[in-house]
Amino acid sequence: MDRKERVEQLLIANGQEHLLAHIRELDGAEQDRFFSELERVDWTIFSDEARVRPPEGEIAPIEGLKKEEIASRREEFEKAGMQAVHDGKVAALMLAGGQGTRLGFDGPKGTLDIGVARPLYIYECLIRNLLEVCTACGAYVPLYIMTSDKTDRMTRAFLKEHGCFGYPEEKVRFFLQDMAPATDFEGRLLLEGRGALALSPNGNGGCFSSLRRAGLMEEAKQSGVEWINVFSVDNVLQRIADPVFVGATLLSGVNCGAKFVKKCAPEERVGVLCRRGSLPDVVEYYDLPAAMANARDERGELVYSFGVTLNYLFRLKAIEQASRTAIPVHRAKKKIPYWNGSELIRPETENGYKYETLVVDWVRLMKSCLPFEAVREREFAPIKNAEGVDSVQSARELLKYNGVKL
Repeated sequence: MDRKERVEQLLIANGQEHLLAHIRELDGAEQDRFFSELERVDWTIFSDEARVRPPEGEIAPIEGLKKEEIASRREEFEKAGMQAVHDGKVAALMLAGGQGTRLGFDGPKGTLDIGVARPLYIYECLIRNLLEVCTACGAYVPLYIMTSDKTDRMTRAFLKEHGCFGYPEEKVRFFLQDMAPATDFEGRLLLEGRGALALSPNGNGGCFSSLRRAGLMEEAKQSGVEWINVFSVDNVLQRIADPVFVGATLLSGVNCGAKFVKKCAPEERVGVLCRRGSLPDVVEYYDLPAAMANARDERGELVYSFGVTLNYLFRLKAIEQASRTAIPVHRAKKKIPYWNGSELIRPETENGYKYETLVVDWVRLMKSCLPFEAVREREFAPIKNAEGVDSVQSARELLKYNGVKL
């Protein structure tokens, strides 16, 4: 059986017969490229088993380490964490596949200049935060940067141009986020051009499968890494490989640590750490029932107040064990440009599904989690919007508050 026959059987087995006629229209080189795309498709994401289902169990508050207890045990936690970082047991994984489109910026979000009187880039803020930890611990943390097809080339060139802002080049590894094909509402693969699937990043929950595919999961394990600190490119104040956070998580014996800030209002648009049944979980703000979002305890404080900051510490062994079970796949209705055989159509309404996984789902897969409170004004300055809340301007104010020259 030749390659063409194998691909055709693959399509038939997965209900994609509509692409057979398209294949026959392609020349040899076009077919080879198209076959390569089809052979990389993870067909399991379309299965009923992979689809997100409501987790079992009632939602309930979860216990966590609050600021007061962290302050009282800071020396204990910091000592354990600094030793772990010094011994090479902690790696950092930056989720940097996004572009600055919502900010009116054409380029990878991390390359955005947020300075006023001088250049100050998002990547610069993050890397310098990490360098502070490395200097204090006497060791450099392996830094894995997940890019996407749209940000990879520019990200590599930008960081090379700026000398990675002082971070050792040999400690930085780039890897591409896996892509997932889009379908119409009947589950048929869409094309974005002649011999080209309509592809989009598969969500930040795919960071570990992408890391593994790039050979970096094995590299981390072989070098003695036991914990991976996953963080977003959005938050310019976050502490990465924070020894206090690392130490608290290690000493607690759990498989996952999650930094949170107390929600400033019931309607704040952040996911909430909670317990669902016997397992830790994150409920997104749009899925938390209004009654729960507004519920207060006897002191008048929000019952569900642990807002996640997208800064997690995962035990590597637990990742490997959990990855044997498929992470839930979220199917979202989207307006997806598609090729109709002669031109690219840009629909005005939703016409299909995109498939992605979310890093918050890894919290539940870890089976145990330590919520760890961060001081909001010291560690939470996300840049998500062009103006207003969580914008460049609000981040600048917080950077100034923390003594960063703009």
